[in-house]
Amino acid sequence: MNETVHIGTRKGLFQFTRTAPGQWQRSETAFLGDPVTMVLTDPRTGDRYAGLNHGHFGVKLHAARAGTNEWKEIGTPAFPKVEDGDGPTVDLIWELVTGGEDEPGTLWAGTIPGGLFKSTDNGESWRLIDALWQKPERDKWFGGGYDKPGIHSICVHPHDSNTIRLAISCGGVWESTNGGETWQQTGQGLRAAFMPPELAYDPVSQDPHRMVQCPASPDHLWIQHHNGIFRSEDGGQNWTEFTDVSPSVFGFAVAVHPTQPDTAWFVPAIKDEHRIPVDAQLVVTRTRDGGKTFETLNRGLPEEPAYDLIYRHSLDIDASGDLLAFGSTTGNLWVSEDQGDHWQCLSKHLPPINVVRFDS
Repeated sequence: MNETVHIGTRKGLFQFTRTAPGQWQRSETAFLGDPVTMVLTDPRTGDRYAGLNHGHFGVKLHAARAGTNEWKEIGTPAFPKVEDGDGPTVDLIWELVTGGEDEPGTLWAGTIPGGLFKSTDNGESWRLIDALWQKPERDKWFGGGYDKPGIHSICVHPHDSNTIRLAISCGGVWESTNGGETWQQTGQGLRAAFMPPELAYDPVSQDPHRMVQCPASPDHLWIQHHNGIFRSEDGGQNWTEFTDVSPSVFGFAVAVHPTQPDTAWFVPAIKDEHRIPVDAQLVVTRTRDGGKTFETLNRGLPEEPAYDLIYRHSLDIDASGDLLAFGSTTGNLWVSEDQGDHWQCLSKHLPPINVVRFDS
């Protein structure tokens, strides 16, 4: 029965645990006062990870090994030194995922600027995936929200650990089928409305806000793009755009059901300089038929005007496909135990929320 969700915020890491249906309690806090940008629980080991951004004092990575609540600083992704200076620095750990079941100890990290890093020793040390960093197309990457481009979505194929797909704001979608040794640009059909017409479908100009894969059907992926919702059924090679979605096709977060690739959730908003819910009504949208139709879900969400924005990593689904959780920039945290039909507010007083992740 116990389910745990971890909440990384601007002022610390918080943990909520379900003890019975509809019963949740705050069970742990850590790093109070420090910005937590990424969290991960490794289901292979039970180890937990937290990425922190200390601003002037830099980016750090911590781990609490399985069976303990003691957080210790471990290796942090860092760019290699260059001959004529220090080279780039990691501004943010923007994504953290595990390798495959056949890769014990392997972790992947995406950063701002757009670096992809790999660890094979449970995060104690990291190396830059130079094959992606050196791609000539990187000269065309640019910041989306942040000043620099960043890797925020990494999808490791659950049946083939050598296949890795990732999304970059702004740099489009990329794939490696040999463990990161070589990379190919994918993403045909993605459309960037903010680009000149002749570049709207240029794969490298795309701003995917978040990309997720269905674990049971990993060639089925969803993207919440800057100006639309997109779906791929062939591993990200080609994408279909959905434009007739009320109240909006703009947003940052997307979650997909772990066994039903046609079922996905989004949190819509008004884009560009506004970035608030449409008509100040916070809702979640859901499709169960691969994007043919969408439902608007709001039971238990605020009836009064609400101005919550949901960041890329602040919506998550558990391994059962029933539990959903999302948190907002105004420190509100909601959970649903029935796939979004009803929502329960767990807290109205957290710091601004960067990331929400279930243990499983």
